[in-house]
Order: sequence, then structure tokens, then C-alpha cells
Amino acid sequence: MLTLGPMRMALVMPAPLTSQQIELYMKKRRIGSAQEAAAAAAGLSVRSARRIDTGGIQVQAGKPRGRTRPDPLEGIWEEVLLPLLTAKPGLTPITLLENLQRQQPDHDWLPLHRTLQRRVRQWKALHGPAPEVIFPLSYEPGEIAFCDFTQLKGVEITVAGQPFPHLLFHYRLAWSGWSYAQVIQGGESFVALSQGLQNALAASGGVPRELRTDRLSAACRNRNGSFAADITRRYHALCHHYGLAYSRNNLGVAHENGRVESPHGHLKERIQQALLLRGSHDFRAVAAYETFVMEVTAQYNRPRLCRLEQEKPALRSLPPHRFADYDIEQLKVRRTSTIEVRRVVYSVPPALIGHKVTVRIFHDRLQVLLGRQLACELVRLHGGDERHGRAWCIDLNHLIEALRRKPRALLHCRYQRELFPDGRWWTFWQGLITSGDRDAAARLMVEALYVGCRLDTYERVIAWLEAAQQRDRLSLAELQKRFRLPPHRSIPPQRIAQHALESYDHLLLVHSQAAGGGGDAADPAQTAATGAVPLPLAEPRLAG
Repeated sequence: MLTLGPMRMALVMPAPLTSQQIELYMKKRRIGSAQEAAAAAAGLSVRSARRIDTGGIQVQAGKPRGRTRPDPLEGIWEEVLLPLLTAKPGLTPITLLENLQRQQPDHDWLPLHRTLQRRVRQWKALHGPAPEVIFPLSYEPGEIAFCDFTQLKGVEITVAGQPFPHLLFHYRLAWSGWSYAQVIQGGESFVALSQGLQNALAASGGVPRELRTDRLSAACRNRNGSFAADITRRYHALCHHYGLAYSRNNLGVAHENGRVESPHGHLKERIQQALLLRGSHDFRAVAAYETFVMEVTAQYNRPRLCRLEQEKPALRSLPPHRFADYDIEQLKVRRTSTIEVRRVVYSVPPALIGHKVTVRIFHDRLQVLLGRQLACELVRLHGGDERHGRAWCIDLNHLIEALRRKPRALLHCRYQRELFPDGRWWTFWQGLITSGDRDAAARLMVEALYVGCRLDTYERVIAWLEAAQQRDRLSLAELQKRFRLPPHRSIPPQRIAQHALESYDHLLLVHSQAAGGGGDAADPAQTAATGAVPLPLAEPRLAG
């Protein structure tokens, strides 16, 4: 029979608790964790946790750690560096290190960089000037909103392959955190501020009591005078129209506008991440990029829609009409069928030549009005290549009919480059005028541009021109033969019914009565034959 000897059980003693375990357990308890959960997180038993709660176990203060090596700044800190810091507390460690290097070039001070950083940081904390205190702020629903302009730095947006410089107007309600973003072309103008702000108020569904901005040049003159005198009249009128109280932050104190400055980075990070997912920074048109920004902003606002609905009752209602978000200029259309707006020359329809027009200047477009009727709308150009001291924005559709009547004008036109749709057309034209008859080249190119305008397909026309040139069959006749343009819409024939000549007989009857003094009646037979109806005459009056 197998017998088992007495079992020998090893007595396992628990490891002593470390100060890190005790501190972690106490931290978990302070944030509301249960005793068992806090003990498990710190690696303690429940019994040890109870002893900590009752005060049976406390963290023992460790012995202060002394210096283990000689002070590398001995003889330098108190004698050289400390007087400099006391006189100029703004000095940085790298500046002090470079000063030591200049005074003692034979000694290598670079390994002491980290030591000097710690020493300076500790001295400034104990003896330096106290930093500015930032107070946490809270706002009531509908109390205040913030707005500002920002720029996508490090990201190049292109439209149809061309760089698209722009800004983003950012509006944010302080209580709900709801944001509105809009693409702005040009700088921080009042027109951009007015349009962006009014669109944001309409999108949020109401008006807060106060609007805060930084020191925008579109709203403030920034002359360091009184606040009321610095506010521009147009910005004052805009805020008065919506019943907004306006305020601004102090000069150079960006954190006072922190409710929108900090979300700038969040919104721009969302846009950059969406561009990475999209796989391209190029957009077909400006409208496509504006739609993209609106979609990203809507996704950014999704967690804040509930608070926005709660804040809407505190917002005041919008006024019945908008404030003017454009500038106005009165101009006369030149004989060149152009107008000049802020050092940019724009083409307009030739029918407006000689007329005085009103131009509404928006941040992204121009509206040309003849009287109160909208004559045309133009895309506004900001900057651009200047020739002859001006930038040019030419729409070929405005001028192609006149250019077709005067094709040689293409050879020496001031805005010749702007008449061509793209660089491919310009390159072909440069090769064409250097290879043969310039007048024939001008007639051919003007006809090709005319065909492109009428058919609205420049790509097909330039492809045919290049292929015909390679086959040595490029001519005006071949171009007209290849692209048979539809005839102009002619005026439809009008059929006007000829009235009967007998209808004039009543005029003869009236004349005969007036000549006979009106006393003799007309011949009944003649009246019946002609069918004339005698007309009543006015009663005769004496002269004077």
C-alpha cells in the first residue's frame, strides 16, 4: 500500500508594497474607482487596499537624493550667469551658453546645455517673473460668437491645375461649438467679412448678442486710439443691422480669441485628412472645392448639432433683409469693350460700349448692372500677371465676333495671351506665327477660336490643328470644311396682313364735312357704297 509522506508546503511571503503602487491606488480612488478595481489596477490585494484606506499603510517619504558628481557649473553659475539672469530674466539657456563660448572659447560648453536648461528653468520658477495667468471662461447660450480668417499652411490647393490662393472664414458659437467655414478669395476685406458673417448667421439660424474678433483691418483701423474711434463705419453699420455688440481682443494677445483660434487647427486638420483620403489636392472648379469644404465642416459639426438645437432658442431672429456685402463703383465702358476694377481690366459684352454701368464688387465675382438690370456677371481676378501695368481678365466669348471681323488685331493686341484658352493653344500660336505668313496665321487662329467658342469644345479644335499641322494640311479652308458651323439663327419670316384700302375712305368723309362747315350731310349712296363709317367731330370753338 502506497503511503504519502507529509507534504512540505513552502511559505511564500508577499512582496512589500512600493510607493508607486500606493500612489496609483490612491489616484484611482480619487477619480471614483471602486476599491477592488483600484487594487487590481495597482497590483494590490483587497486586504492591502483596506489597510491603505484606513491609514494603516502610508507612503514613506524617500530620503533626499544628494549630488553624485561635482557641479559642472561651479564657479560659473553664481559668478557669471546669475547676475545676467537677474538683470535680464528673458535670457534663454542657449543665449547664456553662447555667451560663455565667446568668453572662454577654449572650453567646450556644449555638453552642459541640458544642465544649464534645468538650472535656468528652476531659477525662473523660484525667482523669475510670474507668467500670465489664463482663466477658464464659460459662456451662456446665445451670448457670444467668434470669427476670424485663417489659412491652410503647408497645403497647396489647385483648381484645374492652377494654384488657388485663398483664405478660410471661420465662425464659431462659443456655447455649442458649432462652426461655419467659407472659402474666401482675396484678402481680409470688409466684403469678405460681411458675406462670410451673414452666411454664417443664416446657417446657424439666429444672431448672438455679441461678436468678438481679433484686430481685423476690415473692422478696425488699429491706430491704438479709443476703441469706438477705431471701429470702421461700415463694420459698425453691419453689426447695428443685426443688433450685434462688437468687441475685439487686445493687441498681440491671441489667446483672448482662443474660442476660434484653437478650433482653427482642428478644422484645418480635418480638411487635410479629408484631402489625404481624397488622394488629390486638385479640383475641377472653385465650386467643387467650396462644396468639399462645406462637407468637411458638416462632418466636423455633427457631434455639436444637439447643442446647436439647444442654443437656437437663445439666438435672436434674423432681420428681414441682408446688409450689402459688396462694394460699388460707377464706370464707363471703354471703346475696347473693357472696364477696369482695382487695377484689373475685365472684358464685357460690346453692346455696353459707351454706357455707364454699376459694378458690384464681391470677393469672388463682379456684377455689372445697366440701370437696375443685370447685364453680365464676371469672375473676379485677384492679382495675376501684369502687362502694361495692369492684370487682364478677358472672356473670349465677349470679343470673338469683333475679333473675327478684325483678325489682324490678334497680332498686336495688348491682352493677346488672355485670348487663348490655355497654354496648349498659346504654344501652337507661337509656332504658327514664326513659321509663315503672319496675316494668314492670324486669320486661321481667329477662325479656330471662333469655332471653339461656337461649339464649346476647344479640346477638339486644338487636337485637329496639331494633327493637321503634322500632316501638312493646315489651312483655313480645311478648318472650315472640318468644322461645319450651324448657321446663325435667322429672324423668322413675319406675315403681316394687308388691310383694305377702303378703310381710308372715312378720312375723306371727315375732310369733306370739315371743308363744308359741317352743315351738309354726306351722300347716302356714296356712304353705302364705300361702307365708310362717319366719325364724330369735336365741337367747334372760337379762337382765344
